[in-house]
Amino acid sequence: MNAEMPGFNFNEIADAASQAWDKELSRIKATFRTERERTIFYTAMYHYMVAPQIWNDVTGDYMGCDLKVHRGADFTNLTTWSLWDTYRAAHPLATLIMPDRMRDYAHTMMNMYYEWGELPVWHLVSNDTYCMVGEPGVPVLADIILKGECKDIDAEKMYEAIRASMLPTEFAKNRRVPLRGKDYLAELGYLPYDGREGEVVGKSMEYYIAAWAAAQVAGKLGHKEDSVRFYNISQGYRKLWDARVKCMRALDMKGEFRPLPENFNPNRQTRDYTEGNPWQYTFLVPHDVKGLASLMGGDKALGDHLDALLAADSDLGEGAAPDISGLVGQYAHGNEPSHHVLYMYNYVGQPRKTQKWVRYVMDELYTDQPAGLCGNEDVGQMSAWYILSALGLYQVEPCGGVYQLGSPIVEEAVIPVGEGKTFTIRTHGGSKEAVYVKKYVLNGKQLKGTTITHDQIMAGGVLDVYMTK
Repeated sequence: MNAEMPGFNFNEIADAASQAWDKELSRIKATFRTERERTIFYTAMYHYMVAPQIWNDVTGDYMGCDLKVHRGADFTNLTTWSLWDTYRAAHPLATLIMPDRMRDYAHTMMNMYYEWGELPVWHLVSNDTYCMVGEPGVPVLADIILKGECKDIDAEKMYEAIRASMLPTEFAKNRRVPLRGKDYLAELGYLPYDGREGEVVGKSMEYYIAAWAAAQVAGKLGHKEDSVRFYNISQGYRKLWDARVKCMRALDMKGEFRPLPENFNPNRQTRDYTEGNPWQYTFLVPHDVKGLASLMGGDKALGDHLDALLAADSDLGEGAAPDISGLVGQYAHGNEPSHHVLYMYNYVGQPRKTQKWVRYVMDELYTDQPAGLCGNEDVGQMSAWYILSALGLYQVEPCGGVYQLGSPIVEEAVIPVGEGKTFTIRTHGGSKEAVYVKKYVLNGKQLKGTTITHDQIMAGGVLDVYMTK
């Protein structure tokens, strides 16, 4: 207490807090056409930065996942990792605007692995709560590895943690770590509804995303067999595609679909899904959008299915999870499994629909009033989606640094990217009606397509976005 508050003086502490927040919020210096947009954006920045939180004393001492005190850590240990939510946008955003903190993120995650036996799932004050599904720590650590943002931990050691987390029956050193259906995943390629797990579609779909991230790291490090194995696991979503009703559905131990109920309605949540229904989970393939399109019958088929999602009846029926909120048709912006979906139009040659719907969500589902979110903030994920979308980009693939371009609302945004360099985004001709993009120009050269890479951003420069009605 003495180290943090010598000679307690309320006004001095309040001023210091204000200055500290001003410094952190200045990680993006942005201007907007309206005060409403500015207020929403910087409120989002504040919400986003509330976590993860420091979980050590000024000496570096902290209590680990093994419930032992670890002395004198040379990194800032962190907690409140709502990873099922935050791996989608909050952590990719951190790699852009907080590269200086990625060392703390990586060391914290690795120490959780050493102390407990796997990467965090939903870590809170020295414990993993396991309150959500999948292996969301894997894409977060994979993103840090692939972007080269923690150079003082051997990448092979980080990959060891990823592999042990994904394949615990083979590699986990701590047998207390719960399997959470990953033995089924390794054996069958999915979690069966007649096994010991519930929410099997939700869990399987999340594991496929993590497996794809593991495959990217294995490939980068030259572990070819592992890369192929994890990639094959990531393709398991194809097994869950029920072409009869054009949805992802649960399989049994024999590989047969759960019997279709009479009057099947994809709006209805069942015990096979996690905070969602068949509509929403059908699109939870951010790691292989083109593969999903092929499964559905081609780019046009996926585009049509996205149209149908947004036009569907929003009635969820009785007993639906309250988290399924912020509905546009059956697109549920108030919960995380939908957050990448609007950017999928980019992959099928319809970027104007991405631009239209992303702007609609920013304008209609975020406000500058109390309770100005259409769903649970989920430790910064709702706000991180807004921040990235306001800048005009979003990392759909769970790791690796390929960002889909959208429809920015900033007039100008300047992001310090290290080594005295900045990356600036400028819009030209934007208005409430001019939400479509005529062209993206990076450092004076027009971009082909609708992507920009992490390396291009971190190299510094200017992205000019020319808007049209």
